[in-house]
Amino acid sequence: MSQRQLLEPGGDELIAHLDHLHRRHLADGSPRSAARDAVWAGVVLAVRAEPRAAEEWFTRARRLLDEDTDDHAEPGYALVPELLVHAAAGRWTAVTDAATAISGHARSFDDRDLWAVAAMEHGHALVRLGRREPGFNLLDEAVLAAADGELSPVVTGVVFCGVIAHCRQLHDLRRAREWTRAFERWCASADEVVAGIGECRLHLAELLQARGSWDDALAAAGTAHHRFVTASRPTAAGDARVREAEVHRLRGEFDAADHAYAEAARLGAATQPGLALLRLAQGRAGIASKALDRVLDASDEPLERARYLPATVDVRLGLGDLPGADAAAGELQGIARRHPTTTLMLAAATATAAVALASGRARAALVTLRRVAAMLRGMELPYEVARARELLGLACRALGEEAAARSELSAARSAFAELGADPDRTRLERLLDAGPGDPPDTLLTPRELQVLGLLAGGRTNRVIATELGIGPRTVDRHVSNLLAKLDTPSRTAATAYAYAHNLV
Repeated sequence: MSQRQLLEPGGDELIAHLDHLHRRHLADGSPRSAARDAVWAGVVLAVRAEPRAAEEWFTRARRLLDEDTDDHAEPGYALVPELLVHAAAGRWTAVTDAATAISGHARSFDDRDLWAVAAMEHGHALVRLGRREPGFNLLDEAVLAAADGELSPVVTGVVFCGVIAHCRQLHDLRRAREWTRAFERWCASADEVVAGIGECRLHLAELLQARGSWDDALAAAGTAHHRFVTASRPTAAGDARVREAEVHRLRGEFDAADHAYAEAARLGAATQPGLALLRLAQGRAGIASKALDRVLDASDEPLERARYLPATVDVRLGLGDLPGADAAAGELQGIARRHPTTTLMLAAATATAAVALASGRARAALVTLRRVAAMLRGMELPYEVARARELLGLACRALGEEAAARSELSAARSAFAELGADPDRTRLERLLDAGPGDPPDTLLTPRELQVLGLLAGGRTNRVIATELGIGPRTVDRHVSNLLAKLDTPSRTAATAYAYAHNLV
């Protein structure tokens, strides 16, 4: 990125601000200060995933530091580019070595800014290496220094954004939400040039979506998108569009969601797993499955794969691929055991229960779902609570506990209605209309009733084909037909229907 691009109208105000300081310090004969300005510009760009622009600033910093013959120059700054390169490549042991060295230099010169960035990356690396407690302690220390006003404004923004991003990647929703609130308070009082230029709005949009304030989430994402476009940051603008698409998808505004995901992809943002879930909701489970397979094939890092596995379970269940759903849920369970954050444990338990229910193991599903409900108690996650109560209601119905089933399903319907989740609300209304006293749908053919009974017994489509002596594609067609006739969205709902009507 050229000097002209950095400073032209509509460019990045924060980088332009650092460039101005850098030039002024050079003109004043303060190369050490100019080098620090260059390092911080590189750090800002590296945190924003703009490696080429970051490397240009780091090159300037190295040149100035190499030319400085003063024995009192801070050598820790020269190690910052190396630290961030290792972090971007996932070389976590190398990150801890570099961060330890930088922290030593920072303490020698009482440089809290330098220490905070090293602590932030060190903590992230330790958690990735399985040392959760010391890792999260370092992340908390770094962001507390930012929240308490111990850091310069530029580094405060960098540390808030970096720690929140790390907590999201590590699936620690509680910490991400806590520090997002603190970041929002800081953004409200900070000079806009150094207040993130959109980051605080984007983090806030995700927080608002999680706690069910979807109108406010759309507004915050729209503000973030505008700021990112103004700052010439297309990928970040795409991330804001993804957040808008997620809200539209949950509301059932599928055309708006499609448009937002398409624009996000054009801007270079990652659209999965949300786009796959949109395709599933549109009845295009095959397309959704292939998309998720592609992103999973491209990642072997467990915490990254954990982002896509819950959606993979839903899509596999939508296709009737019970072994595939079970494998995805099992992998997610394994990751949650190694990284036991509440978010991952909830996702793994919910996925396991959904597979058990679709496989005809309603009792096992019920036990797991009660544990999920206990974990969710007190958390500001209304959509996840409603989903858990829906599954709990289906499990109760499959076990013949109709009063308990209707209680859970009614609560889920009310929650979905309050959120504005129209597809989910409509589905719950259909489930509540299908009481146990209603007769089986007379439109089902005898063969479709056979398939429904076997499906509710936990058979895969391939096993059903073998037992009935028909082809797998014929079974696929029968399953699609009976789901359409029963107006049920998935095998799980069809299983509950079968048990409620004594078809098993």
